[in-house]
Amino acid sequence: MEKSQLDEIIDFAIQREKDAVLFYQGLQKSVHFSERRKHIRSFELMEEGHIKIIKLIRKQIEQMSIESIVLPEVENLRISDYIVEQNIEGEMDYQDILISAMKREELSFSLYTDLAEGSMDSGIKRLLLKLAAEEAQHKLFFERIYDDEILSQD
Repeated sequence: MEKSQLDEIIDFAIQREKDAVLFYQGLQKSVHFSERRKHIRSFELMEEGHIKIIKLIRKQIEQMSIESIVLPEVENLRISDYIVEQNIEGEMDYQDILISAMKREELSFSLYTDLAEGSMDSGIKRLLLKLAAEEAQHKLFFERIYDDEILSQD
């Protein structure tokens, strides 16, 4: 496996996270309530943290090896599997924001998983599965919020 291939994958993942940051920045401009804006800002900061995690993965690969990457098992509440994202015009409510966030993470997870399944190189496959696991953890974060704050409402 060539270093340039790994760099391309990591650069791609970083760009996806930067796009997510821009998405949440745009949402902040479209909401009118400061409490909602604070929530969205925390999501933006989380995505910025994801960029740092991916850069740490790069360093781990450079300093050790791709085989040293731990592939965690991530719980899947499967909430996003049963929710359809609506095409919202105008201001999104908190539930819409959470659904959108879950779906973005779900799509990223699927992308990395599909790419991993198509890879013949074991190192690239491992890297893509690590990125998929990171996205699964992000989706779980939003699913737990959704479960606690939306589904648990009386």
